[in-house]
Amino acid sequence: MTITAVVGKSQAFSGLEAASQATKQALDLVGRSPIVLGIIVASYRYAVQDIIAGITPLIGDAPLFGFSTSSEITQSGVSQHSIIVALITGDNIIARANWLPGYDNNSASVTQMLMKTLQPARAKGCLLIAADGINGNGTQIGSALPDGNYDVAGCLAGGSLLQDQTYQIGGKLSGTNGIAAAFISGNLATGIGVAHGCQPLGISLKVTSSIENRILTLNGEPACDIYSKLFHFPAQDWLLPPLNQAVHLYPFGFVKNQQGTQTIRAPIRMESDGSLRMNSPVPEGSTLHLLAANTTNCIEAAKKAASQALKELGKARPVIGMLITDVSWQMLFQATPGREIQAIREVLGEELLMIGGYTFGQLTRLPAANKPITPELLNEHFGIIILGEKM
Repeated sequence: MTITAVVGKSQAFSGLEAASQATKQALDLVGRSPIVLGIIVASYRYAVQDIIAGITPLIGDAPLFGFSTSSEITQSGVSQHSIIVALITGDNIIARANWLPGYDNNSASVTQMLMKTLQPARAKGCLLIAADGINGNGTQIGSALPDGNYDVAGCLAGGSLLQDQTYQIGGKLSGTNGIAAAFISGNLATGIGVAHGCQPLGISLKVTSSIENRILTLNGEPACDIYSKLFHFPAQDWLLPPLNQAVHLYPFGFVKNQQGTQTIRAPIRMESDGSLRMNSPVPEGSTLHLLAANTTNCIEAAKKAASQALKELGKARPVIGMLITDVSWQMLFQATPGREIQAIREVLGEELLMIGGYTFGQLTRLPAANKPITPELLNEHFGIIILGEKM
């Protein structure tokens, strides 16, 4: 049987009603095909328990995978306060999923425990991951995954910085401060593409003190004082909305290892004590190069990621695209929401179904020929995972 996907969406006021409506919309399109996996992307404004209660009675034993976002994405564009449900069907693929709490306290060990329940190394397939986007150490996920011939893609879930939490869904379980994953295998092909629109501003800063996921001082001064000098707003203003969240628009590029590999890390927010909250540690002594993105570069980056995903997919038939876009893109395209979605349509065409949202980080296995899987935590990127059927 052919692998298919259907998508339903609702913006009902209550999470229970919205989840039920979105699922019923999708089920109306399924027919008699067996449901293999349900993928859920939902506004952080809904209670995750209501979402599960609205979906599970309708789809039987099929596992779920999902995460919270600040805005949700389908092939038609961007919406807020909505729930999107995608159902993957077919009898030549299988999926299993699970969720575990405690990621915020010990990200590596909880990820390892989750992988023991899913055992992705046993088959060729695709591992989808969604972890807490505000608490925990996102860089520990990759090193905790077992070696194997499988693809990896996912995100650090998005949500509300005011509520200081995100949620994740795996199997029939869900919650905050956790990590969810789904492993899909069978007659499945995967194409993954990632790109960013950042460029250097010519400003270098040194991390002179840090603790866990916070940068305390830059060039020997509190981070808020440095931002005040750079952008000419009083230091106190950087401690409060909207500027305390605007720091996410100015990520850092830095060399993270002896091989000279450069990566991008973006602050989640400026804390009330003037430090920068990150979702992974940045070591003391690191030299950071301040970056910024613009909409023109981001449009080209989105097209590049889509082209990369199609190339990786090869001759397989595209079934559905999953978008894991950084929340900074939502900020950049605030005046023209969904402009980046229109751009990738020029590459992918108008027919491919999509589901996704804005997240605090992107996790992917970057293309590396003849090398083991090396999952990387990214910030500020546009990511797309195309699930397809081998022909």
